[in-house]
Amino acid sequence: MGMSPTAPVRRLRLGLPRRVFSQVLLMQVAIAAGVAVLATGLFLAPLSKQLDQEAERRALAIAQTTAQDPQIAEGVLTTPPTSDGPVQREAERIRRATHAEYVVVLDRNWVRWSHPTTSQIGKEVSTSPEDALGGKEVMEIDKGTLGRSARGKVPLYDAGHRIIGAVSVGIAYDSVRARLIGAIPGLFAYAGGALAVGALAAWLISRRVQRQTRDLAFSDISALLAEREAMLHGIREGVVALDPGGRVRLFNDEARRLLGIGDEAVGQTPDEALGAGRTTDVLAGRVRGTDLLTVRGQRVLVANRMPTDDGGAVATLRDRTELEQLARELDSTRGLIDALRAQDHEHANRMHTLLGLLELEMYDDAVEFVGEVVGDHRATAEQVTEKIHDPLLAALLVGKATVAAERGVALWVSEGTRLPDRLIDPRGLVTVMGNLVDNALDAVAGTPHARVEVELRAEGRAVVLRVRDTGPGIPAGQRELVFTEGWSTKRPPAHGKRGIGLSLVRRLAERQGGSATVGAADGGGAEFTVVLPEALREPELEPAVRGESVEPTAVAEEEA
Repeated sequence: MGMSPTAPVRRLRLGLPRRVFSQVLLMQVAIAAGVAVLATGLFLAPLSKQLDQEAERRALAIAQTTAQDPQIAEGVLTTPPTSDGPVQREAERIRRATHAEYVVVLDRNWVRWSHPTTSQIGKEVSTSPEDALGGKEVMEIDKGTLGRSARGKVPLYDAGHRIIGAVSVGIAYDSVRARLIGAIPGLFAYAGGALAVGALAAWLISRRVQRQTRDLAFSDISALLAEREAMLHGIREGVVALDPGGRVRLFNDEARRLLGIGDEAVGQTPDEALGAGRTTDVLAGRVRGTDLLTVRGQRVLVANRMPTDDGGAVATLRDRTELEQLARELDSTRGLIDALRAQDHEHANRMHTLLGLLELEMYDDAVEFVGEVVGDHRATAEQVTEKIHDPLLAALLVGKATVAAERGVALWVSEGTRLPDRLIDPRGLVTVMGNLVDNALDAVAGTPHARVEVELRAEGRAVVLRVRDTGPGIPAGQRELVFTEGWSTKRPPAHGKRGIGLSLVRRLAERQGGSATVGAADGGGAEFTVVLPEALREPELEPAVRGESVEPTAVAEEEA
């Protein structure tokens, strides 16, 4: 059968398996096998050397014993070197008894007097015996007429302790090798046992790794890590991961922006990285709950904290600043709409009244009625603008007065109120006063003779704001809690949670080096006091008459 030229050809690719379990097991078995082979080699190398040294020492001991035999020395001195002489017979007896390869006795002329091969008797030796004839004992592995052997050579002395020759004993090197080869199976048995134990340990470790990695491939794990990094830094929510010790493990770019922290925060606890505050308490787990509101700097955050299996936690942070601002603007807009609706209804009643007076031809009464209505509104606006020269704060109070009137609350501006138009941050003071007035209106709503009094006073460059109400007041034990994010006694509105306004008031005051406190008002109710020490610019010198130039000397005299 032929193969189609377009048929796909499958190629067999050899390589590592893809699963982490298989790869780890294979690598650990290979490592265990390599270690076993290396350990065996490291053991065999000194063992071979040790066996050689033992053979050399044995050969030397046999040579020493042979040289001390008096028959050997006497035979060398009194008999010729023959195959049946006393020296040959004694040497062969010693060789057979010690299982040596050879025992060679020679004189000072290097002539053999004994040898396992009788034809070599009477001939000179093949290796130099100079060291032994010089009185030295020699141990070596050398190659002679009988092949490679472990040798021991000692001098041969007569009765007068004169060197008359030498004794050379050899042990066949093959016998040493045979001992080494005989030891190898046992060594490999131990190595195999060690390899089996290592393989079992590798299997157990690989099973644990398999459970922890859910049997993913290394490439899958690498891809997951890359995706995690991209997702972590790409989402628009702040993410902070904490280790089991409560230290910051990692955070993404959005968390860096929202919390105002840098890379040095990694490894620190939330208290060390952020300082004291509700945000720190939420991240550390001291405050529990879902969608917890907190303020960090000028930002309103929604925080959630979820524990992890290893004892750590992951906290998410959402920026709710703009949403909170929009919600408050929506509340203000609704209040204004209700006030305008009430004014429209009141205006219609007044127009009907005016129409009736005109139809009854009571013109003087109609003029008086119109004057009273216009005068009331003008008096309220003039009362505010005369005491508060900043247009934003004046407009805010006029609008709040309208809302208060609709809710049945009397909003008064204190007689001691005096504020020039020199505010450094009028918008910040608008936020502070708006929150305090709203809080006071909520507190007195539905109470008899409801009244809210606002006092704004300049003291040098400082601004002191007091808002008093005739509501139920705040117990002494809760006067610090009211400035905590998320604390409120009122029902949450439709757009979210309460407990942000007073916290923002304190944050804005402390940011300018000031303070925000609450106490009891005279006659009952609560009195909030905000002090902003550097809220006003230095007063500028202005001419007495606008449009006219002032001589420098006059200015100098006035300054003096």
